[in-house]
Amino acid sequence: MRSLLARSSLLFDRLEARWEDLANQRLIATGLTVVFLLGVVFIELNRRGWLPPGIAEHVPTKHFDAIIWAFTLLLLAEVISLIFALAKSVATAVGKQLEIMSLILVRQSFKELSRFPEPIEWSDGVRDQVLYILSDAFGALAIFAILVIYTLQQRHQPISRDEGERSSFIAAKKLIALALLLGLAIIFVHVAASWNAGAISGTLVNALSTDFFEIFYTLLIFADVLIVLISMRYSTAYPVVFRYFGFAVATVLIRLALTAPRFIDAALGITAAVFAVCLTWVYNRAATSYAGQQSVAD
Repeated sequence: MRSLLARSSLLFDRLEARWEDLANQRLIATGLTVVFLLGVVFIELNRRGWLPPGIAEHVPTKHFDAIIWAFTLLLLAEVISLIFALAKSVATAVGKQLEIMSLILVRQSFKELSRFPEPIEWSDGVRDQVLYILSDAFGALAIFAILVIYTLQQRHQPISRDEGERSSFIAAKKLIALALLLGLAIIFVHVAASWNAGAISGTLVNALSTDFFEIFYTLLIFADVLIVLISMRYSTAYPVVFRYFGFAVATVLIRLALTAPRFIDAALGITAAVFAVCLTWVYNRAATSYAGQQSVAD
């Protein structure tokens, strides 16, 4: 088991270093820019009827969809960053989840714009879209504001005073993170195969923007619970156990928000953020009361 943890930890560190490398981050930013610009070009070509039928059926006719393409790929990159953050700190990973939720709401605002006529004009038929945009935009802003409070509350204290136990716990989280990366790849292949087989309509990006995140967050819930159970090997203090399970509940709320009706999705996202802040506030004060136990964890 120790050999497995050591090898997985080494592999994780190499992948993380490659992912967080400045050159790689610039490459991702460049790729997103290229996708956006090519999206605008292909959409314009499709509007003019200059694309072959086999390609035209997979290309939308609203220019705002190009923003959705770039935004969805950005979210995919953020999900990978979330997985790497999980090994460093569960609390940081929860904050990353909330960041992703706020970006999903922002993306939905742009998605509603694709329902407007081009050029954009006001009409009675777009009133619902305007309300959806306001709900998503202010919901995202509220989560952003709450995240500031959440981040300021973090103390990032280790689960144990023993260096060996801390290293072992971190190595276990890295192994779980590698499993999540593998799961992420499997989900991507599954969604792409379903789209290619015609089981999912629209473009591949549209398929990724719905089914992909729903499946991943379901997987993330199980990963959170697994981390809770593993953490009990190093600390059985009540605040630690409750805190980790509480973070899993926040993930559940975010997962529900992904499939909830409009307005409710933003409310659930805000609720998850408020819950995370309240959980952290209570935990920070409970840790003092349980000072005789190993009551702090990251």
